Amino acid sequence: MRRSRVQVGGILALFIATFVTPGYCQWPANQAALADQVEQLLSEHAIPGAVVLMRQGDQQWLAAFGVADLKTMQPMKADMAFRIGSNTKTMTGTVILQLVQEGKLKLDDKVSKFFDDVPQGDEVTIADLLEMRSGINTYSELKSFNRTLDEHPEKAFTPQELIQMGIEQPAMFKPGTEYFYSNTNYVMLGVLIERLTGMKLEEAYAKRIFQPLKLTRTSLPAEDDNQLPQPLAHGYLFGTNENPDLTKDQQKEALRGKLLPTDVTNANPSWAWAAGGAISTATDLADYVEALVGGGLLDDKMQAKRLESIRTNDPNDPQSAGYGLGIAKLGPMLGHDGSLPGYQSFMGHDPKTGLTLIVLANLQATPAGEQAANVIARELLQAAAPAE
Repeated sequence: MRRSRVQVGGILALFIATFVTPGYCQWPANQAALADQVEQLLSEHAIPGAVVLMRQGDQQWLAAFGVADLKTMQPMKADMAFRIGSNTKTMTGTVILQLVQEGKLKLDDKVSKFFDDVPQGDEVTIADLLEMRSGINTYSELKSFNRTLDEHPEKAFTPQELIQMGIEQPAMFKPGTEYFYSNTNYVMLGVLIERLTGMKLEEAYAKRIFQPLKLTRTSLPAEDDNQLPQPLAHGYLFGTNENPDLTKDQQKEALRGKLLPTDVTNANPSWAWAAGGAISTATDLADYVEALVGGGLLDDKMQAKRLESIRTNDPNDPQSAGYGLGIAKLGPMLGHDGSLPGYQSFMGHDPKTGLTLIVLANLQATPAGEQAANVIARELLQAAAPAE
């Protein structure tokens, strides 16, 4: 699977230029102009539909664009459910940090304490897993794995299968020395949550995150559940998991509406699980990311530790995106994004300006291979920036 699949993926390319603008993101006064811009972006990038939420203080703009179903042409609605991909990682990270607070786990515990046969397992720490600095390879870029996703979209994977595919590959670097985004890390963390809490991961999320924050439309489906709750946005994919790139001619056909994406709404997301399997809505995600960044899920000491843990992904570029203990930094915005077949999403909150931005798209990648929601988020933030 290319890095456009269940990966942070587009953050580096799409947000650096946006966030270096000083004092960006005053509250957007002309919401009609922003709405026109979103409509134009859907047309220019063959994105079926999107939901956008911008919130700052007591002001909120929530709007739906395009269609939720290309077959029936049902209009998109603002309360529709989407798969949110790797935004799920922040939830897994949150529960792990709660368990650290409770003394059930230590950030410097070695992975070999819990898992056998992990490359460099006696050196990799829990913190390394959370920060994407373990050196453990990811199963999700294996060609054979992606072929299975295409040929058997209904397949329910077990966490053990996913971990095995990841740890069978050689270690990539000495733990803690480099950054590499690996879904294997977070599946391992999900298994740890189940062992240490004695409950299924979806139950742990519900008890420790969804219920306290009253997130009534957010869930993690069970391994054998490929359905989304109503009302839902259908999810679409250009190309395939194994071969996601369109030719130039195919890109032109897609933009003309002559090549339609495939409906992959009911592809089983069990392969993403603790790394990317959750479902949510724009309003729920806004409430969640504000607690993720602003506090409320961890004690003050652990919350501060989490935010201070963020390091640049590229030491040679101080403006690059950063990653920490289950949280990403996009300029001054903190949060994450998520990408898996059919859907792409962005959630961010700026603790200084108080701006929250959520973008949900029912297309994973545009015909040109750009992450659909990230394209919209980038343009909205640029449009909302004050003129210099």
